[in-house]
Amino acid sequence: MNRLKTRKVKIGDIFIGGNFPVAVQSMTNTDTRDVETTVAQIDELKRNGCDIVRCAVPDKEACSALKKIIKKVDVPLVADIHFDYKLALGSMDNGVSALRINPGNIGDAYKVREVAAEAEKMKIPIRIGVNSGSLKKDILNKYGGVCAKALVESALEHVRILENVGFYNIVISIKSSDVTQMVESYREISGIVDYPLHLGVTEAGTVWRGTIKSAVGIGTLLMEGIGDTIRVSLTGDPIEEVKAGKEILKSCGLLKEGIEFISCPTCGRTEIDLIGIAKEVETRLSNVHKNIKIAVMGCAVNGPGEAREADIGIAGGKGEGLIFKKGKIIRKVREEDLVEALMEEIDKI
Repeated sequence: MNRLKTRKVKIGDIFIGGNFPVAVQSMTNTDTRDVETTVAQIDELKRNGCDIVRCAVPDKEACSALKKIIKKVDVPLVADIHFDYKLALGSMDNGVSALRINPGNIGDAYKVREVAAEAEKMKIPIRIGVNSGSLKKDILNKYGGVCAKALVESALEHVRILENVGFYNIVISIKSSDVTQMVESYREISGIVDYPLHLGVTEAGTVWRGTIKSAVGIGTLLMEGIGDTIRVSLTGDPIEEVKAGKEILKSCGLLKEGIEFISCPTCGRTEIDLIGIAKEVETRLSNVHKNIKIAVMGCAVNGPGEAREADIGIAGGKGEGLIFKKGKIIRKVREEDLVEALMEEIDKI
């Protein structure tokens, strides 16, 4: 896959754009003013593979809390600012690695210049974040409502505001809850600018529905070489956003680390509790950090053959099953011992 060439941008100790790996982002859903709870969630996000974390900064108290939070975490933090340019300035002073702010929403030109000058001095990038619910009336009237061209025009309007004050350390996101609209928007802007693009389907929904929508939208663009960072926006635990994001990257061939887990959908030949076994194996694998492919298959006849590329796997029989490595059978065990036997073999790898 040939990825679209974009500018290199540094966020904390991570680079995005250029030839750097696609980064997974999430956002805390804690009250940023509650330092300990926010730090705990950020640490958990980091443990699950989150590369960049965003925090809402609604007021001065939240802004002040950032300084304490940043001292206790080791992941780049992005301050999410709306309207108040002083919160942007304060967040930078308190040590954030990036800002998410739309310059057209913070008022007079001098405010934009002040934020841009401080960001330039501190080498802090600004992410412009446009979504389908934030378009101005003049743009909506021009296009007769929300559409890809309206979203792109809005994003470029904010970009020009920063460029006009000599600021170019920019990342862009154009999100919509409509997957088709989101894909069209990113396709269009990717042909106009070379700034890194942060992909996401906004307000995607619950963990089940939102993961599907995000996988379609984000996955489509990534397979076309578009996108430098991603967030799976879910109504749920942010940890699920990170897990889903990493699985999308793996499915697109953009992430080669960690467990790759495959299992068959079951059929009339299945004579073991494959669904229960697959769920138990997946749960126990959550604490395994090896770069291996694991298969859980329901049929002893087809299992080792269909999953021969797996490093190790299970193939079910009648009340028993086979453990196989690279398609070669190594053990036969009782059904109730299958999971434990599999985990034992995984420990040996």
